[in-house]
Amino acid sequence: MQTGERSVIVVGGVWISRTIELPALRRGLHLVTAEIVGAMPEIAGLSAGLLHAQILHTSAALTLNENADPSVGIDLATWLDEIAPEDAAYWTHTLEGPDDMPAHAKAALLGASVSVPIAAGLPQLGTWQGCAESLRVLAQLTTANQATIGTTGIR
Repeated sequence: MQTGERSVIVVGGVWISRTIELPALRRGLHLVTAEIVGAMPEIAGLSAGLLHAQILHTSAALTLNENADPSVGIDLATWLDEIAPEDAAYWTHTLEGPDDMPAHAKAALLGASVSVPIAAGLPQLGTWQGCAESLRVLAQLTTANQATIGTTGIR
């Protein structure tokens, strides 16, 4: 820490956990930031916290990426399709259709969860960031409760 920054010591905390059902969408990248944040109205009352979201599916992923220019999502989907193409001769897991194993590979690359800091009642995302994907998401919110013991100036 730099001189003048403060450290807050707290006792206890609050955890809120909620499963969010997102609408079924066609394959691709889909912005779901508003749905996740909207399902956690407690965010608006927080001065500080952490929102953790995890997709509850093995062939889907959550990622933070560009949310202003749709061509970013199109380019990312195209790139992922080249890395993990359907009907590739090397796939052995084909029981669930030609798109299932590529979806597992893409999910492994992108990951199943994101964590976003909360400050002043808002998710602290970059100017053009948004959370993309679909299906079921488990969102957990944690924050220190009001039992603050004290603050310390760090020198």
